[in-house]
Amino acid sequence: MTLATKLTEAPPSLRWHVGALASRLLYRRAFGHLGAGSVIVSPRVLRGVGNIYLGDGVAVYPGGWLQCESGGGPLRIGDRTYLGHDVHLHAIDPVTVGADCVLADGVFIASTDHQRGDRSQSAGTGPVTLGDRVFLGQRAIVLGGVTIGDDATVGAGAVVTRDVPAGAVVAGVPARIIGGHA
Repeated sequence: MTLATKLTEAPPSLRWHVGALASRLLYRRAFGHLGAGSVIVSPRVLRGVGNIYLGDGVAVYPGGWLQCESGGGPLRIGDRTYLGHDVHLHAIDPVTVGADCVLADGVFIASTDHQRGDRSQSAGTGPVTLGDRVFLGQRAIVLGGVTIGDDATVGAGAVVTRDVPAGAVVAGVPARIIGGHA
């Protein structure tokens, strides 16, 4: 096995340790706040990091995209929240993710959209707020102006276009309540 193969196929634990080191030495100095024990592993995009605030014990897995547009945000992620592979959070208007949340692989949350007259320009679409202990299934999408209450569950592939009550289970495109104690 060549050195290139060994490095390319590095076990997840090695990437985690490299991410933990980068988080302690580099990201902690750049972010608005990076809490104790938070780790960002192999991010795809980090922009506007001075306006991004991560609580304690946050895990951002490979391919994460955390972006605050200039003059926008903030982007806040609560304690012990898990962001799976390829999670994309993009803020012009404030985006807040509560504590103890799980955002499965490929989740997209944005308080931004492109202007209709000039697609190179973007504008805010309203704040996004996720309560505590929210679960977003794989490839779920949460659009601007949405609040998701504590303990809610969003099914895989759902597109959330309006508020979700605490404890509700939603699924579909657009997402509709299918269960829980809404």
